[in-house]
Amino acid sequence: MLSPDPVKSNTSLYAKREPVYPKAVDGPYRRFKWAVMILTLGIYYITPWLRWDRGPHAPDQAVLIDLAHRRFFMFGIEIWPHEFYFVAGLLIMAGIGLFLITSAVGRAWCGYACPQTVWTDLFQHVDRFVDGDRNAQMRLDAAPWSANKVFKRGLKWSIYLAISFWTGGAWIMYFADAPTLTVDFWTGQAAPVAYATVGVLTLTTFVLGGFMREQVCVYMCPWPRIQTAMLDEKSLIVTYKDWRGEPRGSIKKAEKNPGAVGDCIDCNGCVNVCPTGYDIRNGPDIKCITCALCIDECDKVMKAIGRPRGLIDYATLEDCEAERKGEAPRPITKALFHTRTLVYTGIWAAIGFALLFALGTRERIDIKVQKDRNPPYTVQSSGEIRNDYTVKLLNMQARPRDMQVRLEGLPGGKFWTNDIPRTQAARELTVKVPADRVEPLRVYVVAPDGTAAQGFLFQLKALDEEGGEAKAEVKFDSPVEAEEQTQ
Repeated sequence: MLSPDPVKSNTSLYAKREPVYPKAVDGPYRRFKWAVMILTLGIYYITPWLRWDRGPHAPDQAVLIDLAHRRFFMFGIEIWPHEFYFVAGLLIMAGIGLFLITSAVGRAWCGYACPQTVWTDLFQHVDRFVDGDRNAQMRLDAAPWSANKVFKRGLKWSIYLAISFWTGGAWIMYFADAPTLTVDFWTGQAAPVAYATVGVLTLTTFVLGGFMREQVCVYMCPWPRIQTAMLDEKSLIVTYKDWRGEPRGSIKKAEKNPGAVGDCIDCNGCVNVCPTGYDIRNGPDIKCITCALCIDECDKVMKAIGRPRGLIDYATLEDCEAERKGEAPRPITKALFHTRTLVYTGIWAAIGFALLFALGTRERIDIKVQKDRNPPYTVQSSGEIRNDYTVKLLNMQARPRDMQVRLEGLPGGKFWTNDIPRTQAARELTVKVPADRVEPLRVYVVAPDGTAAQGFLFQLKALDEEGGEAKAEVKFDSPVEAEEQTQ
């Protein structure tokens, strides 16, 4: 007999969210989680206010995404649009870094440093501050609405909103001078996009961190599904040693029947402290974000009842199987440094060294040339042939620099600009390029009568102590073709 079609039946495919009330816990992993949360939030909120002296011609904000001038500043590093490969390299390193972390210690990123985890953890501490710990929160949720409940809900949600607003406000500070933008924002002089961005980020932080929480990790985020492909029996993950814990039983039952029950006393402490409400005793699952708070709670219980720690522990499935057979577990260093993590580490380090080398050897000047297409050339009354170009000189230093522009090739050729008269045309000219600027020049190049169409170079050279060279190859159009001149 065929089972009924759930679409046609009255069976609902929607599962209502079960509220999660994580219990407060203390232990090494909880303290490490505190440290990561404080560090990441500190970096996010404080970084836009850090200053970095780049001289009088550049912004002094340490980290700044300057969209108006299409530049990215990070302390002593300045990235221009044509150097976007540095940003791409950093993104690739971040991706490989996630692969490395996952292959070594499972979903540690999800458990400690993911923004959703960090802000959810922060909001859960707000819950405890206002409502109390797990049992108090459950009682308050179940209680009818009263003046006390309204007050606590209003206070808690107001704190949520303040944190969310601060989060959105901190984000826009990365795109403009933070002190200036703060004044403009509160006086109503900031750009409309600033207010819109703060509004969107405030709303998303308030909803995702304050209410959806573990649903984002379990249902919305694709990363847990990707991570499962990078985990194997050699990966360190939070593991329940069922061979040691099963069958579960109370302490009294264990005392009455020695050896009949395992170490797990079925206290549900591991479930009560889990921020996603998952029971790790059911085995690995995408609901487990590897925060290891269940290890802290279980170790505390094992100590209280006089049993060895590690019923729930960071371990590889390979080591768990060996321990089940009575073999001694490997040192954690051997579990960390297996072939795949070493390969990821090598790739990650190679990209990092390549970026550092490119950063240390890059030129701080550049030249771009665009030739006029219409007309391709002009024959002067003297018989000379003239081509017109737009030359852009790039000075990537925070100070003005004298630069020499020189023609290489094109025998007999000379050039002048709008600022230099035709009578001073020469094969090389000196131009002062302002700090952190692209200086456009209108350049007119002439060559003697009979010069054939050919390629030549604009060569740029910095005349200060730091030096630097750049060149651009362009074409000189002429009514005389190269083959005709040869004949």
